[in-house]
Amino acid sequence: MFMNKTFLAIYVLSLASLSSCALKKRPMPLQSMEDMVYPYPVKTVQLSNGEQVAYTDEGKGSQTLLFIHGLGSYLPAWKNNVDELQKNYRCIAVDLPGYGKSSKGNYEGSMRYYAKVIKELGEKLGLQKVTLVGHSMGGQISITAALAYPEWVEKLVLVAPAGFETFNKGEREWFRQVLTADGVRLTTVEQIRTNLAYNFYQLPENAQFMIDDRIAMRSAADFPGYCYRIPESVKGMVDEPVFDFLPKITQPSLVIFGENDNLIPNRYLNGGPTRTIAEAGASRIKNSQLILLPKAGHFVMFEKAEEVNHAIRTFLQ
Repeated sequence: MFMNKTFLAIYVLSLASLSSCALKKRPMPLQSMEDMVYPYPVKTVQLSNGEQVAYTDEGKGSQTLLFIHGLGSYLPAWKNNVDELQKNYRCIAVDLPGYGKSSKGNYEGSMRYYAKVIKELGEKLGLQKVTLVGHSMGGQISITAALAYPEWVEKLVLVAPAGFETFNKGEREWFRQVLTADGVRLTTVEQIRTNLAYNFYQLPENAQFMIDDRIAMRSAADFPGYCYRIPESVKGMVDEPVFDFLPKITQPSLVIFGENDNLIPNRYLNGGPTRTIAEAGASRIKNSQLILLPKAGHFVMFEKAEEVNHAIRTFLQ
């Protein structure tokens, strides 16, 4: 149990290592997470429940890509992809409620709730059709949205998606109980550095901002709201598994994994190579293609941006 708890801390808190996009030698404390510096101008919409959702909107094209980040992450995690893909596509990246510059509060963290948020955002922006590009938890949200709104979601790009790996009842209950908001809040600087590195095959220099931002955000007044949302999101993932519903996906789907993903599968609960989980999930989606990139970890879209961007372009064309 001690090793399992250690791993979950790595799994969850490492994904909670994101929130700005300025490269700084010494991270400056933040008064609010809204003070973070993002790579593109930030816009907001107000949802029907009163939550403010932050997003960026770059590029133009006949196809719209809507990027959904993973657990503990934020929209600048897609910078290496939006920088390139905006040349040919409209690229909208979102901060999910509770994350980044979006509002914090005691809202639920279920996959269905996040899928509704994405759909309402799309409606407010007048998006008739979208390609959802989801990473990790964002992949599970994308799957949930594709099943709930099949006429709206035209295509899927699933990057190291959660939901392909399955857990039994006892394992799901353990996930629900082992993580707390205080555990996220009290992560030390050294743990932040170690945890983030675990997301990569080899931590790239241009990912340093992720470490700096995670350190800086600890002083933000709305940081406790972010910490609250992390365990709620974990509960949402384990309470709403999607593996059995993958055959019901009708949209053309591109699945991308790094072959050296340290988080999928869970090394202590399941173990084995990432390829096994990737193939098991992708094979259940009727109209899908799977790409496994060597020497790449969980943040494959950042670590192997050129290859991922090329794969997305080829898929969309």
